[in-house]
Amino acid sequence: MTLYQRGKVWWYEFEFRGQRIRESAHSRTKSIAERIERERRRHLELGSVGLKEHRAPQMFSVASKKWLEASKTHWSASNYRIESINLGHLAPHFGRKLLVDISGDDISRYQAVRKEEGASPRTVNMEVGTLRAILRKHRLWANIQPDVRMLKTRGEIGRALSADEQHRLLTACKKVRSRSLYPAVLLSLHTGLRNAELRLLRWRQIDFLEKQLIVGKSKTAGGEGRVIPLSETAFKALQEWRREFPDASPAHYVFPTERYGLAGEEGYLEGKVVPYAIDPTKPIGSWKVAWTAARTAAKVDCRWHDMRHTFVSRLAESQASDATIMSLAGHLSRKMMERYSHTRAEAKRAAVAVLDHSRPVAE
Repeated sequence: MTLYQRGKVWWYEFEFRGQRIRESAHSRTKSIAERIERERRRHLELGSVGLKEHRAPQMFSVASKKWLEASKTHWSASNYRIESINLGHLAPHFGRKLLVDISGDDISRYQAVRKEEGASPRTVNMEVGTLRAILRKHRLWANIQPDVRMLKTRGEIGRALSADEQHRLLTACKKVRSRSLYPAVLLSLHTGLRNAELRLLRWRQIDFLEKQLIVGKSKTAGGEGRVIPLSETAFKALQEWRREFPDASPAHYVFPTERYGLAGEEGYLEGKVVPYAIDPTKPIGSWKVAWTAARTAAKVDCRWHDMRHTFVSRLAESQASDATIMSLAGHLSRKMMERYSHTRAEAKRAAVAVLDHSRPVAE
């Protein structure tokens, strides 16, 4: 073993199984550098025979922070925000507990407290899912899994909007402050794109020659890369929206981040709103405010995801096959496919019912 200094910092060098190990001890003290070198050698020797050092138990507060930072690289900004919120609720209950001491009973008590606070079953399940991910990372979840039961959630899978509701909603979208809401909602109704798929859409994913759209990053592997032909209505809406961005490049987002304000002194008098601070290299964060205003004005009680259900429902009513629906919509749960199989059956009955009135029957 060799110890030497580079500047004022000590380094160590030794040979292990024919491999030269040369590393900094990150210390200016020789005795500490010697201890660090011994621990490093010991760690290598244990690893070479398949043994692992026994790690000291970690508190949930410490482990959760490490897990969050380690996972951040693989998540979207929205996913990171959701997990951070979940940990905000978990911390007061589990923060001072050692991971090894967390039990199924502790989780049951947490679920009861969160329900009393008014959290929905789905929200509580998401928070417990975050706790589960941390315990799994430390190989501790399997020990308590048999004692944990997720809360029962409602089996709602959304609803399809009627033609009148769609008309009222689109009309209201044209009148709100956000100029991108109308093309976004119309495109959602005509393509079935999820909210995130729509927000992250780039111009290079739209083929104006073939009149089709290629989905980029998606919630599921089956959804990513799927090709969706554009209806004439959706195609014309995209052409008009594209004219708003004469300098757009293929890498730019279709719905970029932008802010809105009154147009100068005349704007204050006339109430004219114009966009500014447009950044096509960043996608819009959310349509939440404008979407709420449009739904309220249209008097339509729905969720954004219901537009996807509307798209799939209309495909089912057209007698499209399951394979076609899956290809256009991406992943659909078995429950959703059962719902739309029922929709197809109802459409067939309605079609056949016409025959009862088309010809008289013999008496």
